[in-house]
Amino acid sequence: MKNIGSAQSAESARPTTGHSVLRFPHGVANLTLRVDESMTAVHRADFSGPAPLVTEGADQITIDYPRFNPLTWGRTAAAVTINPRVNWAIEIEGGVAHWDGDLTSVELSRVEVRGGGSHIRLRLPRPSGTVRLRISGGVKDLHLLRTSSVPARIQIAGGASKLALDGQGFGAVGGPIGLESDGYSSSADRYLVDIGGGASQVTIGPA
Repeated sequence: MKNIGSAQSAESARPTTGHSVLRFPHGVANLTLRVDESMTAVHRADFSGPAPLVTEGADQITIDYPRFNPLTWGRTAAAVTINPRVNWAIEIEGGVAHWDGDLTSVELSRVEVRGGGSHIRLRLPRPSGTVRLRISGGVKDLHLLRTSSVPARIQIAGGASKLALDGQGFGAVGGPIGLESDGYSSSADRYLVDIGGGASQVTIGPA
């Protein structure tokens, strides 16, 4: 594994092939995630506030805020750009707050958030197979946008309030909850959204 810096910016020189995991082992706040089709590097990242440690392995980019404290969430920001010629998985441990991601032109294998999340807005690509988005804790203010022809299912272990799937809205619902859009069971390419705790203000709809 190569350490590519704890400075305010970092860029990978690894060849843009195969699979890669973008991993945040101690949480992240104010994360912007974009795709750049003109990139030659695997990823590029710019930071403001206390800088994380960025390391690169054969199939993983790790952005680590080792002294991450909820009191500093408002003082850190990460803007990460990834290469669409790589198949990506995204792992966040320790929670995420204020995540805006446009992944519409990337091949995405999975998204996993451990520790809950808030204020998340993701524009998703067309999936290949069943692509799972898993949030192990609770979530507040989650918006997932994808092509309207792609079916989705949402599973929530706890109760939910202000839940909407493709225009069908629900107020307060006790858990567990399972809803799916038309054609989900018969489709090979689809999204499975799995929330391990309670949920508030969750919308899954067309981009």
